[in-house]
Amino acid sequence: MRVTRRTFLGTCAAAGAGYCLGGESASAATSSSKRLYNLSISIEVLEKEPERLKVFADAGGTHVWVPGFFYGHWPVPLDQVCAWRKRALDMGLDAQMINIPLGHPGDALGSANGAFPLTGPKYWHNGQRPDGKLYSGTSLHEPATEENVAALKEIAKCGVRRVFVDDDFRLAPSPGQIGGCFCDEHKADFLKKGGYPENAWAELIDCVNRRDLSPILRAWVEYTCDQLTACFRAQQAATPTIEMGNMVMYFGAEKAGTRLTDYRGVPLRVGEMMFHDEAFGTVKGKTDELYSCLFHRRFVTPELAYSETTAYPSDKLSAANMAAKLVVSTIADVRNTMFMSGLTAFPMAHWDVLGPAMKRHSALHERLAGHTPKGPFKHYWGEASRYVGNDQPYSLCLASGVPFEVVDTPPETGFVFLSDADAKHAATQKLPEKTRWVSRIAGPQAPGARVMEESLENLFALKHEIAEELKGVPHVVEDKPVVCAWYPTANAVLLWNLSETREKLTVRLGAVDRTAEIDALGADIVELA
Repeated sequence: MRVTRRTFLGTCAAAGAGYCLGGESASAATSSSKRLYNLSISIEVLEKEPERLKVFADAGGTHVWVPGFFYGHWPVPLDQVCAWRKRALDMGLDAQMINIPLGHPGDALGSANGAFPLTGPKYWHNGQRPDGKLYSGTSLHEPATEENVAALKEIAKCGVRRVFVDDDFRLAPSPGQIGGCFCDEHKADFLKKGGYPENAWAELIDCVNRRDLSPILRAWVEYTCDQLTACFRAQQAATPTIEMGNMVMYFGAEKAGTRLTDYRGVPLRVGEMMFHDEAFGTVKGKTDELYSCLFHRRFVTPELAYSETTAYPSDKLSAANMAAKLVVSTIADVRNTMFMSGLTAFPMAHWDVLGPAMKRHSALHERLAGHTPKGPFKHYWGEASRYVGNDQPYSLCLASGVPFEVVDTPPETGFVFLSDADAKHAATQKLPEKTRWVSRIAGPQAPGARVMEESLENLFALKHEIAEELKGVPHVVEDKPVVCAWYPTANAVLLWNLSETREKLTVRLGAVDRTAEIDALGADIVELA
């Protein structure tokens, strides 16, 4: 899979200039039920290693994304970006663009040469946290929207047909925080629009600090969402030839200014995390990532869903772990994988592992595409988690070997594993009485909730406790960390082995056992027919 710079440039020259600059149309890009593989790649990488495009294409890649307008800057001149985009098109790759409209509070780009600007222009305003501290990025003031709209009009001249907004297009400094800019300007605007007295501001700050989903905090979150949605829609309206997509961060939701219902019908990257081996290397890291992906899939069709298959820093996620991340999209029916690593590429040798893994998951995904996981364990990320939670799901239930399903509202039956925020909020809600609630915390919460520390040992014990109830449900017999996704309409289960060793697993359905041996971190389908 190695090519030289000379070979690559020769390929570009031979391809000629007869290709349409528009690339693949939006409808064509989203109509396929097959898995598509995308790569976000910087111009500084392409200048240094142009052969990466052919390596990616040879591995099965179809789409590349190049950087455009970043928080008030053109870090690379647009004509230079468009020239590289044309080279990719000439190779038969679809090529579109990623903008970062607002920026990031820290260096999330990892520029190899250090020349890339990390903050907006000096005339752009910083954001302000509830405690008064200032930060750059993820804050919306004039003239950010206006400058992004103007940039999109220039990008359209290049023939670009789809633009994603990143990093991660939010109004919270990081996951788990209640966002919005708490500066004097936004304070005055919020109080005026809501008809609040001056002393209501202290109440709001107190509610933010205590994560209390009070009426004024709910109003603040909706106010923040209104701002971000308006910014996105202004960019949508900038040019009719460009389709805008939103890259959502890990558990991105209302508290970060992302009202997910506002982005139905547009390309949406399902927010994941665990960007390096230390984080993804734990069972909990894997189930947290899967949990976030399943949550966001509630709001986007498979064809418009993109993964966040990211390594950051670029060399800190092994090829084996990056390949294992592909399982998340297979389980959740995310049709578009997006490989990312900031401005610095992950090691070239990764493609020797990723290429075969991509082909493998294309086949697995084709078998399960369009089917939905079902099961007695319920994946529920509720209103409190979305508005005030700290993004710490009770996710290990996904590794118990018991099938699960995603629900939008509290279900009538089954086991629901609550985040701490949802557990506390449940005490104030009227909930289905037959549902069995499981929580990590004691105190007022859902009626009849079982308080159970989040551990595999406890979850395996629960699995044995309900063995009689599982007779009609395919499940893994062994007490090993494995995701068992059951697709009744496909008459199959997909097993994801979360262990670092090859495992022999038994799927039991009634009186029938089926066995499968699955590689470390690997996945396979067990047919139930």
